[in-house]
Amino acid sequence: MEQPAWQTDSGALTPSATAAAARTLVIDLEGGLLRSELLMEALFSSPARMLARFGAGGRPGMAALTDILALADIDYAYLPYDSDVLNRALAARARGEKIYLVAGRFAGHATGIAAHLGFDGVVTPGDLVAGDNLPFDRASIERIETHASHGARLKTWAKALRVYQYAKNTLVFVPVITAHQLNLATLGYALLAFMAFSACASGAYLMNDLLDLAADRQHPTKRHRALAAGDLPISSALLAIPALWLFAVAASLCISPLFLAVLGGYLATTIAYSLVLKRKMLVDVVTLAGLYTLRIIAGAVGVGVVLSEWLLIFSLFVFTSLALIKRFSELSMRESAGLADPSNRDYRVTDLHIIGAMAAASAMNAVTVFSLYVSSSAVTPLYSRPWMLWLLNPLLLYWFGRALMMAHRREMPDDPILYTFRDGASRITVAAMICIMLAAI
Repeated sequence: MEQPAWQTDSGALTPSATAAAARTLVIDLEGGLLRSELLMEALFSSPARMLARFGAGGRPGMAALTDILALADIDYAYLPYDSDVLNRALAARARGEKIYLVAGRFAGHATGIAAHLGFDGVVTPGDLVAGDNLPFDRASIERIETHASHGARLKTWAKALRVYQYAKNTLVFVPVITAHQLNLATLGYALLAFMAFSACASGAYLMNDLLDLAADRQHPTKRHRALAAGDLPISSALLAIPALWLFAVAASLCISPLFLAVLGGYLATTIAYSLVLKRKMLVDVVTLAGLYTLRIIAGAVGVGVVLSEWLLIFSLFVFTSLALIKRFSELSMRESAGLADPSNRDYRVTDLHIIGAMAAASAMNAVTVFSLYVSSSAVTPLYSRPWMLWLLNPLLLYWFGRALMMAHRREMPDDPILYTFRDGASRITVAAMICIMLAAI
């Protein structure tokens, strides 16, 4: 039988195969293999723990920070590696070549990454230049160097800023519509309020993604987020956050100081949610419902209309139900995928049934509040045909029921509000509600 070209009859490697095995692949860790910055990965591996260690004393200034980051608990299995570079390394390993990483800082983390990937070790850029103390022959290396970064694409930024989430901020228009104050001035202020909330929310989303890097990378869908996947540099996000918030402040001041105070309350609550509240069972749901309702309050403040108590109570029940449906969808997804309980939420997969029941109860309470509103004297000054508003009840029951059923069937994405904009039946239902309200005026 014919022998392979690289093998003799005795089974020994030929000189060409020996030369291939002697070759060494040298890969730059940052910018080559890693689609992120090691310094930032260490800083955001566990932000709370990093701050605690920094405040505990030790060497002052940057020296202390460097020492702390060198001891950061980075999960090397979930770092955003460049798939093309990693495949080249695996192919080289299959050919019997040696593989070394090039790292100029955080030697401990670099060694840990090399060990995790099964590479042979780590060298510094200085070692390569000097050629001393190298564990391989300089003449035999093939190097994958740091590639130039051209910045994130517009599509990547849109994904990171959650532009699709701006649909939620249309809630600032609700007070204008329900108070029947549709004119150029009020619509202009409402649009400015929408822009301020969108910029503020985008900054908060970036901050939340930075704090949740480790958890997102272990999530089946959130691992594709721009920061978690390494599509957007962490340093770029750190620069964008204050810029977005400064724009939100400037837009708010063009409306009124009171609106700025409401937006400040929204941002403070969002930060508290990202840092602490989202890890507290049911506190996170109440907070989410409050944040949605704050958008409506801000809309009323921004255009100077009196907020109806009926609208406020109705909104709280609606958004509580939607927040519970969101948690139900997340947990049901984990159950279907056979995943463990979420590490960054105080819920268990076994809580599904009680969360679904609470979501249904909140939805029915919202319908009840709306029925009481239609029966009250508050509708008479606003609607010439208030009896037509009763037609909204079956539509509300259908919409809530459909959302619950879709979540139960695992056919709803994480966010039910965005699902409303994408789902054909939901869009038709909402359009019918608007038509009925206009006919009742």
